Amino acid sequence: MKDRFNPVASFAVLLLLGACSAPDSPETQVRKTVAAMETAAEARDVGDLMQFLAEDFRDAYGRSAPELSRYVQGYFIANQSIHLLTRIEELEFPSADEARLRMTVAMVGREAEAAAAWNLAADIHDFDVTLRRQDGRWTVTYAQWGGD
Repeated sequence: MKDRFNPVASFAVLLLLGACSAPDSPETQVRKTVAAMETAAEARDVGDLMQFLAEDFRDAYGRSAPELSRYVQGYFIANQSIHLLTRIEELEFPSADEARLRMTVAMVGREAEAAAAWNLAADIHDFDVTLRRQDGRWTVTYAQWGGD
């Protein structure tokens, strides 16, 4: 029997290998955490959003989680509709239980069918975020945004 290249079989093998790659890899977990944070922010749910902050969280200004919670509450009061577009620019793991990411967050100024279009963004902010995995959860330990 002669060996031949079978593109359909090769594609099937690639799909299987892709399916076997760790769906719960640290990178996948961090990306799911960021997506869940985005969902909580768009729902304007302070409690759900704050669950992603570690107890020892500090931002670039030294604010703790309770201080940031008050800031976010005020922001949600001032902004009755929040639509975010997030893009992770860099993601690295200095250790198995620490992730550092740089991301861009665009805040869309109005609801639109094309809400995924970056050209609708009213405000764009860059964030540097450090997360720690503890008890199977990724939580934010540090955040810096804007030109800080």
